[in-house]
Amino acid sequence: MTPSERIRFRRSTLGDDVYDTLRALILEHSMQPGDRVNIDALARELDVSPTPVREALARLESDGLVRKRPLVGYTVSPLLTRAEFTHMFELRLLLECAAARWAAERASSEHREAIAAEAVTSIAQEDDDPNGWRWHAAFTMHDARFHNLIAEASGNPLLRDGLDRLHVHLHLHRRYFPYAQAGTTGEEHQRVAAAIQAGRPDDAEEAMREHLTRSRERQLPAFD
Repeated sequence: MTPSERIRFRRSTLGDDVYDTLRALILEHSMQPGDRVNIDALARELDVSPTPVREALARLESDGLVRKRPLVGYTVSPLLTRAEFTHMFELRLLLECAAARWAAERASSEHREAIAAEAVTSIAQEDDDPNGWRWHAAFTMHDARFHNLIAEASGNPLLRDGLDRLHVHLHLHRRYFPYAQAGTTGEEHQRVAAAIQAGRPDDAEEAMREHLTRSRERQLPAFD
């Protein structure tokens, strides 16, 4: 999809629809890193007023997908650098290993079941998605849900909010994903989930550390 395709939005969900459309254009690189965002042009292309476009851009700025600069306006955020990627995973290792440990100790039965169910969810690629973008987006959402459920189950709202503000999966989605290794990711998720479901905090923490370490190794080639 490109900005030039006309989209008819329902009034009741106009703001969300514009946000979802712009977000998809950025994640799929139809709007390239560094591109300047012309609010009036986008409004014309999407057949809406400038107001929902501005509201959507404010949300996208909060997501870290666009940046607002004085006298320039909005531009699409650059991709992660190698240093930013490294810093992100250093923080994830601190926060998410603790989240897995606490989830194993504190999670309700409903949270444990939800984590286990998400871990075994598989995402099939559709025949009309030859470049894999829709599969990639669906897998990214599934991966984010799994990690978010663990953060919620940790019982620590500050930890959960801290991870939310990283917008890890949005940034990684834009940069690179090793498609062929999605099955490996699923196996790692299942080991984390099994330890949480069984109430084994040491095993849950170690399984999460192994998962994040291997995930970092799988994605580092994007920076070579």
